[in-house]
Amino acid sequence: MNIASSKQYWSTRMIGEDPTTSKDDAFSGSGGSASDGYWVITNSTYTMNPSTTANTIVASFIYTTAPDSGAIIMSLDNGTKKIEVKSKGNNTQLDLVGNTTVTISDLDLTQTTDNPVPTIIRLTLDASGNAKLYVYDILRNAEGNDAFYSVVGASSSSAGITFGNTSGSIKWGSVYVSKFGAFNPEELMLSDFAQDALVRMGLSIVNQIQNSNRMYLKTQVPNSSIIYGYDLSSNMTNRISPPTIHVLLGGLDNGEFETLGGSTITQDYTVDIYVTTKDTNYENAYRSCLNILGEVFDELYTNTGLSGTTDSITGFSTTFDTKMDNDETICVHTLRLNYIRRIKMTHR
Repeated sequence: MNIASSKQYWSTRMIGEDPTTSKDDAFSGSGGSASDGYWVITNSTYTMNPSTTANTIVASFIYTTAPDSGAIIMSLDNGTKKIEVKSKGNNTQLDLVGNTTVTISDLDLTQTTDNPVPTIIRLTLDASGNAKLYVYDILRNAEGNDAFYSVVGASSSSAGITFGNTSGSIKWGSVYVSKFGAFNPEELMLSDFAQDALVRMGLSIVNQIQNSNRMYLKTQVPNSSIIYGYDLSSNMTNRISPPTIHVLLGGLDNGEFETLGGSTITQDYTVDIYVTTKDTNYENAYRSCLNILGEVFDELYTNTGLSGTTDSITGFSTTFDTKMDNDETICVHTLRLNYIRRIKMTHR
């Protein structure tokens, strides 16, 4: 997972205003007009030329009138490969066009009483020319299947990030751009608060454990079984066979601001880690669970929370499972780590 660091962020945020007046990296172009918090375009495009070869653009928009079929509404080009999102000339489909074309259907690109929410599209292109499109800015659908589309970009020689429409009428609510990488919805979130809490703390812990070379973590627990614990219900946990590691951000607290106006704050995090094992008898399950939990602790204790000025571990506690039933062969041990982080709040 390519988690965005505090120095990798949204370099442009256009929120319903003229894209050329963004206080961050601005687009070039002309045309369009502001209306009820949207930038309405009928015949104009906006472009910026990043110096990087991996980029992300996220846009929320509403069709008033669908652009002509084949009209480009969003594109990324890194100077070698390009990817385009094109209209199909209707309100329910888009094309993702690179070396091949993928049609995304069952969309509702208009704003109606039944669907009052604008569509959100995330488009990424990495340095190797691999592109992904995320509809509604999610990774997985209700069935747990991938909710994104992938293609390889087509050959190109002119770098640029573009959005807009030369036909039809689109109300653009927000357009965010990061020139720091090709980030999926779990690597760079739209909210800085969510990014600091969930991604840079919770998901980075998952990432650290998945990348560990310690014996049990490397050979006994598949990466697919080391996950963030969004859903710890029995129906969800039963989908993954033990051994499993679930990481959960248990809480976040902030005391008094350290500076006037809160430009720098200190946050206390509680990270809960649940290790589950199953074996032929409870004793074996208990021992293997303790070995895995111990390696999780060793990995995190020696590789995270080491900077006394910005990021520190302040304590930990563990809860060891106890056999309560004669036929029990599943063991769950729990580790709680307490972190304190000092972060700047000025870039938001």
